[in-house]
Amino acid sequence: MTVKTRFAPSPTGYLHVGGARTALFSWLHARKHGGKFVLRIEDTDLERSTQASINAILEGMTWLGLVYDEGPFYQTHRFDRYDEVIDDLLARGLAYRCNCTKERIETLREEQMQRKEKPRYDGHCRGGAVTAGEPHVIRFRNPPDGSVMVDDLVRGRVVFSNDELDDLIIRRTDGSPTYNLTVVVDDLDMGINIVIRGDDHLNNTPRQINILMALGAEPPHYAHVPMILGDDGSRLSKRHGAVSVMEYRNQGILPEALLNYLVRLGWSHGDQEIFSLDEMVELFDISNVNKAASAFNNEKLLWLNQHYIKQDDPARIARLLSPHMGELGIDPASGPDLVAVVAAQQERARTLVEMAAISAFFYQDYDDFEPAAAKKNLKAAAREPLEHLRSALAGIPEWEPEGLHQLVKDVAMQLDLKLGKVAQPLRVAVVGRAASPGIDVTLHLVGREACLRRIDRALEYIQERTQES
Repeated sequence: MTVKTRFAPSPTGYLHVGGARTALFSWLHARKHGGKFVLRIEDTDLERSTQASINAILEGMTWLGLVYDEGPFYQTHRFDRYDEVIDDLLARGLAYRCNCTKERIETLREEQMQRKEKPRYDGHCRGGAVTAGEPHVIRFRNPPDGSVMVDDLVRGRVVFSNDELDDLIIRRTDGSPTYNLTVVVDDLDMGINIVIRGDDHLNNTPRQINILMALGAEPPHYAHVPMILGDDGSRLSKRHGAVSVMEYRNQGILPEALLNYLVRLGWSHGDQEIFSLDEMVELFDISNVNKAASAFNNEKLLWLNQHYIKQDDPARIARLLSPHMGELGIDPASGPDLVAVVAAQQERARTLVEMAAISAFFYQDYDDFEPAAAKKNLKAAAREPLEHLRSALAGIPEWEPEGLHQLVKDVAMQLDLKLGKVAQPLRVAVVGRAASPGIDVTLHLVGREACLRRIDRALEYIQERTQES
């Protein structure tokens, strides 16, 4: 039998990293076993579902590279099919109409809680006296006795007693189907034979299995993965930082870094930390996912992201970096080759946003010197080496890294100064701060005109500072 998994988000917001991890696990399981991966949009919550959220889900899946084999399917396109199943259950006495008011249900709930009983519907309308013409919901007639065994691929065997499960609503008063009905019909019709989802759905599983049994269907295998926590042990939310997949993209995280990080949240293969996508497919085993919840660690994600930035092709990083340069008002075509800039900065940035920020000086003059760097390096003693450097740089025939490096060394030798006493004031003058790639690469990429202009600015700064003191 061909393995078939699915990812079935509700389009009521962004694609959460928890959902992305579930999608990744489902995708990996399908790919490992030569199966198919289905995307289904569960949009029956008409009040909260939005097209913007659907777009965010599709965009997030595309950015992560989790290509689906079938779909996207939309539940709102399948209402006729759900009605067909519900009518069949009614006709066979496996569902019934219920006209209990919200007030009666609430009173029943309060009384049960006072008796320290688990709140559940009492079957008041099971007798079948409610007519189709009056306002009503449809309830599934849950088996009154016996139990449901779930052999969960993550949690092991979990047993639910049917007498603890109530007759859940499968169609609302307005005629719309409910989650537990639609998901069962969809999984059945789409041939889903393994359901990987968050463990917050575990309590729905026995109810869904009972509906599947009523439809004469074989239940799929289930794997309920634990939730993702914030670093303080509470459920991951916006207060812990970004939780939207596309927000991580906006923060300069690479998709392969996020996938690598997510696969390690609750799953491991020895002590290995770095996994290519091919390695994930080869090594991933859903039964090796931990039962305990995992905490999201932003520092670990940044460490992984820096690894992938360092290892990647500079041309690809340049393509991904370009929009972040645009966010700073920089047109990368107006300055040095962006691929060359990336090659110079790959060892120095943890995110693409950070890389853009520390690379801006290649394309535009900085606003102000970094105070600590200027205080240390742009003293009166720096005037003479900077003047010599300006003169030499203005006259160098070829603006290439090798010649520029030798020029700086020659000036240091002429003035009988250590190289750092010459190169570091020059770096601060050209870059505005004390950190940059090698001085030869920095000068080469900034260009002659900008370098001379910035050295002049540094000399003016030293003059003003000398006069003030």
